[in-house]
Amino acid sequence: MKAKRRRAILDTARWMISEAGIAGFDVDALAQRAGVSRRTVFNHFASIDDIVTTSCAEAWSSIIDRFREVMLAQPAGAGGPAHAFDNVATALRAADAPGIISYLWKALGGFDAIDPRPQQIFQGAFSRTTTELSRELAERDGTIDQLDAELIVASLMSGTSAVAYHWIAATNAATSAEARALWAELLERVIDTARRGYLPQN
Repeated sequence: MKAKRRRAILDTARWMISEAGIAGFDVDALAQRAGVSRRTVFNHFASIDDIVTTSCAEAWSSIIDRFREVMLAQPAGAGGPAHAFDNVATALRAADAPGIISYLWKALGGFDAIDPRPQQIFQGAFSRTTTELSRELAERDGTIDQLDAELIVASLMSGTSAVAYHWIAATNAATSAEARALWAELLERVIDTARRGYLPQN
């Protein structure tokens, strides 16, 4: 029942964010629409921003899904830092990052210098995805430890976060073919730059 209520809260939150963004996000309305009490909402989440950040982080779940698919296709015994890096990079390429970033940017109402909250939530979503993907990598690879997993994922996700801002500025978070081509180009720059630290030593 606890998991079911949490799921109802998050599903309702995502629907409300998609419908009206975060500017008018209200806990009382969320509780009513999710069919729970206000107290139940705060039994599951520490704050409004925690609810919104968790909901936004779930938008990145497709990266985790793609990573699991990549790992399931690997031969037994394959591994090592360079191999793990390539698996995460493959998952990033396969995910619909332009669609996810566009959704988040629009749901958060864009970013401005006056209100830091949307940008904080955007970064919080990246951070939570980085943590989850690091844990998945360490558990599923088996040839690297948790620290290696965190370093590999952080190198890619921090770069992806950085280029997201450049991509938004250049495309206004559009999802046209041209915007997606630019994203693919920027992502390859991230992967190429980060990979230099994981090349086999000569």
